[in-house]
Amino acid sequence: MYKTNQLLDLSQTIAAGLFDGKEYPWEALGDIGDFIISLGKSLPADKFYNPSENVWIAKTANVYPSAYIAGPCIIDENAEVRHCAFIRGNALVGKNCVVGNSTELKNVVLFNNVQVPHYNYVGDSILGYKAHMGAGSITSNVKSDKTLVVVKNSGELLPTGRKKFGAILGDNVEVGCNSVLNPGTVVGRGSSIYPVSCVRGVVPENSIYKANDSIVKKD
Repeated sequence: MYKTNQLLDLSQTIAAGLFDGKEYPWEALGDIGDFIISLGKSLPADKFYNPSENVWIAKTANVYPSAYIAGPCIIDENAEVRHCAFIRGNALVGKNCVVGNSTELKNVVLFNNVQVPHYNYVGDSILGYKAHMGAGSITSNVKSDKTLVVVKNSGELLPTGRKKFGAILGDNVEVGCNSVLNPGTVVGRGSSIYPVSCVRGVVPENSIYKANDSIVKKD
């Protein structure tokens, strides 16, 4: 339930090649920057402009003047980057995405139609097609003791080898307002997280997360 092909529709991102040969999606986190630079150089000049080094923005995207964008970064067609958004680099924003006011992105891939619209922090994470993070919800990407992140699924432990790893959200995941996704969180396709949740480990697909000891399947 946490492999790349179980979580993500790779037809819904221009970053599909980033996941070649990667069984688990978090294996792509270390390659995002180099992938963006390589892909950006191949993007058609009639559809993308290159306003600064290693930054490519689709001509149909709507980027507010107050947004800060550092490279490497690609903002795909019809995306919207709103007032005071802070894109720190190594960020690929898919088609029709919304990056909202004061939202911060760092080392992320947002698949098409993702919404992070209000005061979100998304770092060292991958958000699948149509994933949505409610206002104030964040990914926590470093453990308090600074040890390497391990993905936990009941009694199973999957070492990632990464100090920084926030969350993987499968396609069509809904995260409630003011929730915290702790390091190494993986949420399966179609699942919903209750508002003000503190999430850790693996949430199965098509589930409703109420608390760590209360996860129910959707009808």
